[in-house]
Amino acid sequence: MNNFHKALIFFFGFVSFDLFQVSIASIVSTGDFNEDFFVIWSPTHVNTSSDGKTRSLKLDQESGAGFASNQMFLFGQIDMEIKLVPGHSAGSVLAFYLTSDQPNRDEIDLEFLGNVSGQPYILQTNIFADGFDNREERIYLWFDPTKDFHTYSVLWNLHQIVFMVDRIPIRVYRNHADKGVAFPRWQPMSLKATLWNGDSWATRGGQDKIDWKYGPFIASFRNYKIDACVWKGNPRFCRASTSTNWWNQYNFSTLTSTQRSWFKWVRKYHIIYDYCQDNERFQNNLPRECSLPKY
Repeated sequence: MNNFHKALIFFFGFVSFDLFQVSIASIVSTGDFNEDFFVIWSPTHVNTSSDGKTRSLKLDQESGAGFASNQMFLFGQIDMEIKLVPGHSAGSVLAFYLTSDQPNRDEIDLEFLGNVSGQPYILQTNIFADGFDNREERIYLWFDPTKDFHTYSVLWNLHQIVFMVDRIPIRVYRNHADKGVAFPRWQPMSLKATLWNGDSWATRGGQDKIDWKYGPFIASFRNYKIDACVWKGNPRFCRASTSTNWWNQYNFSTLTSTQRSWFKWVRKYHIIYDYCQDNERFQNNLPRECSLPKY
């Protein structure tokens, strides 16, 4: 057993208490895609198993596809197991995200950018806060995301937004609203997944287009968990720190020491673009949060 696998065992042992806390909270999801989601785009390109436990989206020359949650949420944790489009997937984009769908929208994005055969997928994350974005980060994953399902998660609370892959934090966006940094904290968001043609920009800046001879392109989903505050029109309920709203409690206000170690590992070995290092793009006037602590 190598050091990486030993570290994983230690990490999962460490988070078991957190997972126990999740298990005793109120789980919104039923585990049935037909119960918790509705198709928003091209139902002929959405395939759901007879028991509702798995779902796939298809992209071909006719259309892409997508689905969205029946409920809207304000804070919580979302987990989804996803297996990405295999083989030559250049130009395709699978988006898994939370969005308020307002003109001044808040949004928390995970976008999986396809690539030519043999080249790695890119996972791009982005955050919209009060209608402003330009907060992209990109990483290469440390595994082939087309061979098996992996868990992609978002923890969103009053203190921070944490993007995770198989429980490993890959990105943290802290709430620095008191320092003038926009943070999604008032608008409820629905959960969406879409598969679409993004070949104008997705792969090498749009240089590699979709090659339809490799289609149809199919991505699969299963074993999701939505543990979040369902929007009922009262933000104070969702902003409270209670046993039900476990995500707002102090234990989840920052990364643990073990999570920080994993986060630093991702930043050191897997990040390929960080908007906070793009002085040319921002004309040497980087967004304010770039100079503030991440945890």
